[in-house]
Amino acid sequence: MWRRFFSYNRELSNRLHARFPGVFGAVRNYRREIVAAIEADIARRSHPTVIECGGVDRPLIPKSPDYRYVGLDIEHRPGCDRVYDDFIVRSIEQPIGVAADLVISFTLLEHVRDNEAAIASIYGALRAGGTTYHYIPSKSHPYSLALRAVGPTLQKRLIALLRPAAVEETGYPAFFNRCSPSAMAHLFRQTGFTNISVSPFYRANDYFAFFTPAYVAVSLFENAAHALGLRMFCSGFIVSAERPA
Repeated sequence: MWRRFFSYNRELSNRLHARFPGVFGAVRNYRREIVAAIEADIARRSHPTVIECGGVDRPLIPKSPDYRYVGLDIEHRPGCDRVYDDFIVRSIEQPIGVAADLVISFTLLEHVRDNEAAIASIYGALRAGGTTYHYIPSKSHPYSLALRAVGPTLQKRLIALLRPAAVEETGYPAFFNRCSPSAMAHLFRQTGFTNISVSPFYRANDYFAFFTPAYVAVSLFENAAHALGLRMFCSGFIVSAERPA
């Protein structure tokens, strides 16, 4: 019964999205934007080393002869050796031990307990003039607040019921340590990075599509936060920075 109820609500939410894209749709695509920035950075270098943290066997960019692609995660899966040139089993909170021109991550840092250690590790791995790019869900968005409220154990059960297609990609414990635009920018600056850029995004309503009234309420909240420039309530943000030459 519950599965039918949630399926009906998701279908209704999808119809609203299709009928009123200006209200419920995303104007910008954060995945596309961070990939474009990374690819442009790689293109201006001569065979750089790129480290992706937390990608497991689902890397953000494809393996290429144009760069050395190193994966880093706390777990290793058989597919990791196929999609990276090298793979390191290690927490981002520990020294990486590989010199890199770019260090990247996508929805990783919200799962890290100590992001002060993580950003210091990234800084230590980068060569002078190296850059780092991360997409980070923001801790004050309704989805992030709900995630912390239910906890990781109940979260996994709910994902299987509410968003079964995402079971393999989500469900990890989330701490959201320093995961706001202002706090993360301050941490990067404090660590020694320069040319720090933070770009907020305001659309994560799909997480609430299983219950259409919540989907509508969150969408209106996101639109208001965007219109008023309330970055602390963004759904997530891309942060990029450079280790000084």
